[in-house]
Amino acid sequence: MEWNPWLASLARVLSQAHAGLYRLLGGASFLNRNTLVLVTRGRKTGRETAAPLLYVADGERLYVVASFGGSDTPPGWYRNLVVNPDVKAEVGGTTRSYRARTLAEDEAKPVWPKLLAIWPAYESYQKRTTRVIPIVELAPLSG
Repeated sequence: MEWNPWLASLARVLSQAHAGLYRLLGGASFLNRNTLVLVTRGRKTGRETAAPLLYVADGERLYVVASFGGSDTPPGWYRNLVVNPDVKAEVGGTTRSYRARTLAEDEAKPVWPKLLAIWPAYESYQKRTTRVIPIVELAPLSG
């Protein structure tokens, strides 16, 4: 499934508004308590961009899904972190630096049910697209 360019632009605007509201409320989200703001460096512009995402935690590691609603094109934030894997994540009122990496299929299997538990729609997103929707691990950087 390919998104209409107008809808993709609307999704970006709403995403930026959600990230701003999340920050204004000190890390609270009205959509889901498992929300973080991922800050990536633009692959073309080099500027930081923020995207609110759902996540699950396993110890200090965080996991997010690059679904883009089941589009055949991955979200911009994912394409950014493939080029620039050093990212920041804002969880609640805390910002921390992470190294992002896409999980291999066998690594993703145990994480997928945890992600479905917080957002069951991910399953229908996967059915809409021919690409395998990536699960990204955010591992904290020391220091």
